[in-house]
Amino acid sequence: MIDYDYLKPKNLQEVFSLLETYGERAALIAGGTDVMVSIRSRKIAPEVLISLRGLEEFSYINKSDAYHIGALTTHRMLETSPMVQNELSALYDGASQVGSVQIRNVATVGGNICNAAPSADTAGPLLALDATAVLQGPEGIRKVPLAEFFTGPSQTVKKPDEVLVEFEIPVEMGEFGSAYHKHSRRKAMDLPILGVAVSLKLDGQRIADVRIALSVAAPTPLRARKAEEYLRGKELDERSLNEGGKIAAQEASPRDSLRGKAWYRKEMIETFVPRMALRALERLKNR
Repeated sequence: MIDYDYLKPKNLQEVFSLLETYGERAALIAGGTDVMVSIRSRKIAPEVLISLRGLEEFSYINKSDAYHIGALTTHRMLETSPMVQNELSALYDGASQVGSVQIRNVATVGGNICNAAPSADTAGPLLALDATAVLQGPEGIRKVPLAEFFTGPSQTVKKPDEVLVEFEIPVEMGEFGSAYHKHSRRKAMDLPILGVAVSLKLDGQRIADVRIALSVAAPTPLRARKAEEYLRGKELDERSLNEGGKIAAQEASPRDSLRGKAWYRKEMIETFVPRMALRALERLKNR
């Protein structure tokens, strides 16, 4: 048995106070679907779990000057939100494929991102939607583009005394079509072999702007910026999309694993970047 104390603060100031008191002996827990697995597998052994479940004010999805998604928003909330389905479709794709419905009812988007697994299903979509992570600590609030948030497997720029409280997505991303593909052996309850997210908008028949994000393709989820740069201003046709897929594959640095070989992941990037671009285009046209 692994012994730990479970504390449930009522507000963010209590969280900061507990983090200051316990320091490295404590771990934050939201839905617990990642943290508890790490504890049981003995990857981490905190003496204290500081639960964020009581901070219900950080569970929301709304749109004003930007799209705002609270860090304690569950995957099920994202999956069932008409706004997410219609305007942030890639995020719907990612959230709806996390585990089972039971898991999605408790797993939070903030936990998924802070776990910083290269395979996180919401990381690619949020990157392709230009999301910013909003962090809050004793010294105040700071905002970090999600593309700069991950520093390595299970590592982020979040400081030990900070809490991820929100994601901001620029309101103009609602003008983009977007899509995410989770490439896995089965439809759910499995980690992806590869994740590909694409968002784009058109100017006539040309690609006015585009975002491409890859997961399980490097030590961290990443933006394929060279492929994006190539595609901007190009005619949206088979030739340009295929070339964009090849460039994205060259930007990736996948590794061999039990779930898939590096060469296979690169070939799938070449395949699914064009496919997700076409799916994003289809959604854009169907609005």
